[in-house]
Amino acid sequence: HVQLVESGGGSVQAGGSLTLSCIGSGDTFLNSCMGWFRQAPGKEREAVATTDRDGDTTYADSVKGRFTISRDNEKNTIYLQMTNLQPEDTAMYTCAADGPYCTATSCSCDPALDEYLYWGRGTQVTVS
Repeated sequence: HVQLVESGGGSVQAGGSLTLSCIGSGDTFLNSCMGWFRQAPGKEREAVATTDRDGDTTYADSVKGRFTISRDNEKNTIYLQMTNLQPEDTAMYTCAADGPYCTATSCSCDPALDEYLYWGRGTQVTVS
């Protein structure tokens, strides 16, 4: 079983910055893949950024160059540094985790291949 607890959300003006944190507990294998997802009212949830235990990362095109995901494996914590925030970034940001999706030849943390199993409760980010 894995528990995820997010923190760091809030309200900022456009152009501002926030850093989100997510602490994971439980089986470290099931925390191999960790990422941030967001959902705005009336919109589908989207993957914002993911990272594996080796530090390989993926980003949504909409946040590339503005958001940075990082990871502290010893603390089982991931961070999302968000800069130059815009009103369209307003959403509930949720941390998620799972083991990697593996085929016969490779493993991946791509959430498009397999939905993450464990989810936090989310933290609201509002940009005005």
